[in-house]
Amino acid sequence: MSTEWRFLFICLFLQVLPLFSISESTHPQFPCMPPTNSDYPFCNTSLPISTRAQSLVSLLTLSEKIQQLSDEAAAIPRLYIPAYEWWSESLHGIATNGPGVSFNGTVSAATSFPQVLLTAASFNRSLWFSIGSAIAVEARAMYNVGQAGLTFWAPNINIFRDPRWGRGQETPGEDPMVASAYAVEFVRGFQGGNWKGGDEIRGAVGKKRVLRGDSDGDGLMLSACCKHLTAYDLEKWGNFSRYSFDAVVSNQDLEDTYQPPFRSCVQQGKASCLMCSYNRVNGVPACARQDLFQKAKTEWGFKGYITSDCDAVATVYEYQHYANSPEDAVADVLKAGTDINCGSYMLRHTQSAIDQGKVKEEDIDRALFNLFSVQMRLGLFDGDPANGLYGNLGPKDVCTKEHRTLALEAARQGIVLLKNDKKFLPLDKSRISSLAIIGPQADQPFLGGGYTGIPCKPESLVEGLKTYVEKTSFAAGCVDVPCLSDTGFDEAVSIARKADIVVVVAGLDLSQETEDHDRVSLLLPGKQMALISSVASAIQKPLVLVLTGGGPLDVSFAEQDPRIASILWIGYPGEAGAKALAEIIFGDFNPGGRLPMTWYPESFTRVPMNDMNMRADPYRGYPGRTYRFYIGHRVYGFGQGLSYTKFAYQFVSAPNKLNLLRSSDTVSSKNLPRQRREEVNYFHIEELDTCDSLRFHVEISVTNVGDMDGSHVVMLFSRVPKIVKGTPEKQLIGFSRVHTVSRRSTETSIMVDPCEHFSIANEQGKRIMPLGDHTIMLGDVVHSVSVEI
Repeated sequence: MSTEWRFLFICLFLQVLPLFSISESTHPQFPCMPPTNSDYPFCNTSLPISTRAQSLVSLLTLSEKIQQLSDEAAAIPRLYIPAYEWWSESLHGIATNGPGVSFNGTVSAATSFPQVLLTAASFNRSLWFSIGSAIAVEARAMYNVGQAGLTFWAPNINIFRDPRWGRGQETPGEDPMVASAYAVEFVRGFQGGNWKGGDEIRGAVGKKRVLRGDSDGDGLMLSACCKHLTAYDLEKWGNFSRYSFDAVVSNQDLEDTYQPPFRSCVQQGKASCLMCSYNRVNGVPACARQDLFQKAKTEWGFKGYITSDCDAVATVYEYQHYANSPEDAVADVLKAGTDINCGSYMLRHTQSAIDQGKVKEEDIDRALFNLFSVQMRLGLFDGDPANGLYGNLGPKDVCTKEHRTLALEAARQGIVLLKNDKKFLPLDKSRISSLAIIGPQADQPFLGGGYTGIPCKPESLVEGLKTYVEKTSFAAGCVDVPCLSDTGFDEAVSIARKADIVVVVAGLDLSQETEDHDRVSLLLPGKQMALISSVASAIQKPLVLVLTGGGPLDVSFAEQDPRIASILWIGYPGEAGAKALAEIIFGDFNPGGRLPMTWYPESFTRVPMNDMNMRADPYRGYPGRTYRFYIGHRVYGFGQGLSYTKFAYQFVSAPNKLNLLRSSDTVSSKNLPRQRREEVNYFHIEELDTCDSLRFHVEISVTNVGDMDGSHVVMLFSRVPKIVKGTPEKQLIGFSRVHTVSRRSTETSIMVDPCEHFSIANEQGKRIMPLGDHTIMLGDVVHSVSVEI
């Protein structure tokens, strides 16, 4: 058996085997159930978590310790500790991917929220928090009946760097500030934190969650895991594979693009898990990068465990040939700080690594301390969870009306209107007697995207639109999304000619973009473009184009075609997506979503996907990546999105000048960069003793100048003086989703932290604040803030 097939077999085996034990367990077992071992110190809830974890580690034999180094942690019968599966998934709802979850029990479905990229398009922090909180309730409920674990490997917060990436759909998009904000809110909501204020969620109600208390004050409802650390955004492209790819990343790009979401996830979100990625980073496997792990622990304050991706420990030797033997691979990752191996590689090779003197038992003890500490923070060693804070959660708390309404609201707020010539939308259903819907995905039960579970009450797009127009006909046009044949075109044209309004559903599905599969083109798959053009030519009236999928598409032909009146991007909208789309098309909801990623032209596919550089380099014809650095043509830009109304902005209050020396008594001329004072044109952020006094609020007035109420995303950008190489073209520094009323003004406030928002990374990866005029922008409205010393 080849190395690759052996690796795939191991992963498949590990995914399938635990499902049997879960599905058979109607009465799950828990540690520290009296009268068995409840007298052990690790069961004593009055002791600090650290003391309890150390006590448990000290009681284990070496063999027992090694059996804990896999996601499928073995039982310890003599201590009455049952087996535990660490691997459960909850990216946008409880998913079937991880073996820790089973839908074969009293809970047969869970709320399926929109895929993350579409949810990110809402630019609504409180929505993100509430989704994390709702998923947590359902996860705890499933745990209580033995159908899920307590440790979930989500969210995916890698930057959507390249439009071809198959997993870009799973992320919050291309902007590190947005990805950071999403990570913080989702993790806080999921781990049991309380919402700390912000945007309104209209039409949805959130329950207040309270952290489970213990003597350390850091109890968890569930454990979230921010992945994949770091610079992971390539699956399989050309001769490159994620299992062996070496991501060559500059210190500048690491500091201001790849690492900020992980830093925020740990510092503000307090994530209790990090997952290291398959790829190498500058020559060293991510799971063996001790410097990255140490930074997380010492600078970011990380308290939790580090897991490998599945089976990223094996790739260190099997694929990357970084280590000389399996034992060396185990030693490399354990000594670096990886605590647990998703897979069986550590189970099979740790003992021999110890025998060869490459691993010490204390290395294992450190890993187990981190693992048991998280389990104890979760209450796993507190006895029967039915007696705990979340013990009353059960099947009644899954697929609730509240959660399904939240899924609907997420789809409503995320859907992006990209084109609307002559205000073609919204449609007036009283004037429409017939509707034709065309496209192979229009009649699918639901569009969930990757890492999806079993939805509660899914509905196809056809069913959703039919609630508005009873006389609705459907034709696939293409057999499937790859659309390799035009044999269904005639039927599509036929029903289109007979209908008052035509809606064509085109775009991507998981046959085009998914884990382990990147795209090679940005055009619509197969003959989809020809289908759209055939219908548009035949009906001699405007049509509505609905685009599915996560990856950006070059639909320049549709943007420029007057026969295509409106274009909507719906991503993977989840189980309530059909209703949300219908409400938007017929005007019961005013769209306000904004694209969280740039849509590039097909010519971008000439850019090597393995080039990790963010900055443009005109000398070698490299256009750069994402709106912050890309200098080429765009089909649609980051933040683009229309509404059925128009908005006008005004800066109500913002400073004209910031004086660094006057901002704090602790800042003086001795802190200036090592230049003569009259030549200074930037300031090292690390040289500022405090940044708190520099912060200010920008007060903004948003006027709805149209005839329809609706929510609107206010996006505040900054442009800094270009004093160093690689300065961003602009960067998002704040956003707020506000509800507006027709012909009225609404005020909102965005806090600006100059040390963060006016700073940039230099080529050494150090953050500096340029002196001079900084520009803040609201659409076309600009304001200058002079930073002086």
